Amino acid sequence: MQISGYLSRRSHDEDNNCRRRCDEYRRRFEPKWILGRLKLDWWLKNSCNSANCSENADCTDVKLADGGFGHRCTCRDGFTGEAFTVPGGCRRLVAKHRGLHKLVVFGTVGVLVGVLVLAVLMFTYIFRHKRSASLTTTSSIANRLLCELAGNSSVPFYTYKEIEKATDSFSDKNKLGTGAYGTVYAGEFPNSSWVAIKRLRRKDTTSIDQVVNEIKLLSSVSHPNLVRLLGCCIADGEPFLVYEFMPNGTLSQHLQHERGQTPLSWPLRLAIASQTANAIAHLHSSVNPPIYHRDIKSSNILLDFEFNSKISDFGLSRVGMSTDFEASHISTAPQGTPGYLDPQYHQDFQLSDKSDVYSFGVVLVEIISGFKVIDFTRPYTEVNLASLAIDRIGRGRMVDIIDPCLKTDNDPKMFASIHNLAELAFSCLSFHRNMRPTMIEVTEHLQRIKLMYFGTESRKSKNRYEETRSSPSV
Repeated sequence: MQISGYLSRRSHDEDNNCRRRCDEYRRRFEPKWILGRLKLDWWLKNSCNSANCSENADCTDVKLADGGFGHRCTCRDGFTGEAFTVPGGCRRLVAKHRGLHKLVVFGTVGVLVGVLVLAVLMFTYIFRHKRSASLTTTSSIANRLLCELAGNSSVPFYTYKEIEKATDSFSDKNKLGTGAYGTVYAGEFPNSSWVAIKRLRRKDTTSIDQVVNEIKLLSSVSHPNLVRLLGCCIADGEPFLVYEFMPNGTLSQHLQHERGQTPLSWPLRLAIASQTANAIAHLHSSVNPPIYHRDIKSSNILLDFEFNSKISDFGLSRVGMSTDFEASHISTAPQGTPGYLDPQYHQDFQLSDKSDVYSFGVVLVEIISGFKVIDFTRPYTEVNLASLAIDRIGRGRMVDIIDPCLKTDNDPKMFASIHNLAELAFSCLSFHRNMRPTMIEVTEHLQRIKLMYFGTESRKSKNRYEETRSSPSV
């Protein structure tokens, strides 16, 4: 809707052709309602075809109430001034406005960047301060425990430089393996003796406690089938343990064919089982108070030059109640390796010697089958080897889990021996701890199985020696 405004006429001089808007045409107002406000715009007679607007201005036709046409000139974006043709016309926006806008933008970005940098610096400072405090605390605890051990332990202490030199700066070529708690390296000391050096993964009080626990336990017991601790080192809160070198790796590596050697024969597997059982029985019955290993597994059973077994890794071990007391267990949070962990211990937090019996039962099944303890390629009900063994042995289908490498088809004596060992493993894997045998009973049962297989004791010794000689070694 257009509303005619008032008409204003001024004197003008057409000869000078100064094209002044107010002197040449009638001026009219055209009001518009925009967002509730009244806006007044100029328009002049004649359509855009016969009109001239300023440079950098656009022309728009306006239809008048009397049927005629007018036109309106508007400066383009980025320009301001008189859009109609007058001297000066539309001028580019003053640079200081644009500069002010840029200044505001850059200033805002600068402030944000400054705040971000300040936050990063503060976070870095707090992190380093806490880390430094943690390392200081850890080092302080480590030094205190070192002093304590130095006075109560016969285990030698090595410097970090000696450890670093022995392992060739922890070279990958010296790496023997990596476990849940750290990496083991082969090392050679100046006297040309080879050792195994464990470098724990974490530098915290828990790792220090495990090291101290292992040092205390291994320095207090001695058995031919327990690995010997030769020394230790704690440098800047980082713990290291030095063991005797086991050239034939772990039982797990041989059962899983990870070393590229011929599979272990049945006589050798039976001997390894018996030796391992003797070592665990020693910890339970010949030491007062008894020691519960809590992490019996095939990867913690090491093999020496003659394939004699030695139990290692006492970081999780706990000392039980003295035999002077009648307590059958101690209460502690379950720790161990999945697949080997006593299910009743996991349920009621009561640790006893029978927890190690359960774990050893799993190792016996590994010796029989060569299967992995946890294998997600098996059906979901058989992922856990203990569950698989209990099912097959309980249903009289032990043949389903015998390692094909053992070739029992033409050796009924071996098959009978495996059957007897499977029954022993089945009893060790009972859910209720009271249904499991003690390790003393396990060693006695294993001795009977060996006598049945080898015949006389002398025959057993001869076969054991011949088997060891025929087995590959490093």
